Amino acid sequence: NRYSPPSVWLKRIVEEKIIGDIYMVQLNCYWNRDDRYYLHTGEAGGKDSWKGKQDLDGGTLFTQFSHWIDLLYWMFGDITDIQAKFADFNHASLTEFEDSGFVNFRFVNGGMGSINYSTAIWDKNMESSITIVGSKGSVKVGGQYMDKVEYCHIQNYNMPVLSPIQPANDYGAYKGSANNHHFLIENVVDTLQGKKTITTNALEGLKVVDIIERIYSFRKPGRKS
Repeated sequence: NRYSPPSVWLKRIVEEKIIGDIYMVQLNCYWNRDDRYYLHTGEAGGKDSWKGKQDLDGGTLFTQFSHWIDLLYWMFGDITDIQAKFADFNHASLTEFEDSGFVNFRFVNGGMGSINYSTAIWDKNMESSITIVGSKGSVKVGGQYMDKVEYCHIQNYNMPVLSPIQPANDYGAYKGSANNHHFLIENVVDTLQGKKTITTNALEGLKVVDIIERIYSFRKPGRKS
C-alpha cells in the first residue's frame, strides 16, 4: 500500500510538514470475511486451512490489516501508550480470535491516533480510510481501499492531481486492497541490479509485527475480547 498514489501523497505532506504538526490520526478498516473466506476449499481455505487458526493466522490485524498498520508506521513512526478492546461478533465458529477491535495510542513523534477495525461487515468490504488532523489542515483518504481523497483542506496548499490507483486484488468471493505487489517485486529486482535503492527492509516489517503484538497483548488469554 506504500505504492498507492494517495499513500505516496500522504507521506509527502506529513514528512514535509505541509499539514503541520500531527494532532490526530484515525485509521478505519471495515471489511468482510465470512464463511466464503474461511470455509471455501479454494484460495487456501477450507476447514483444515491455516485461516482462522491462532497459531498459524495470528489474528485479524496480522492477516487482514497489517498493510494499513504498516502505513501508519511508515508515515508517523512508532506508537506508545496503547489501549485496546476486542470483540468477536460473528466469527465464533470460524476463527480462534477477535473479528473487531478499537485501539488508541500516542505516537512517539507526537500526536495521538486510533485504529477501528472489523471483518464482521456483511457481504462485502466497506471501507479502508485514514483521517489526519494537523496544525495546518486536515485530510481524509477513504474508499474501500484508501483509494479516494475525500477531504483536503490545508493552509496555502493546492492538492496535486494524483496518478490512477491500481484495481483491488480480486479473489472471487472477497477482495483485498490495491494490487501493488508488482511494484515491490520490481523494486527488489532493480535494487539487485544496482538501478535503484530498496524502498523497505526487514526491520520495518519486524517493527509492524512488534506493533501488532503490543496491541494484542491486551487480549485476555483464552478469550476473544
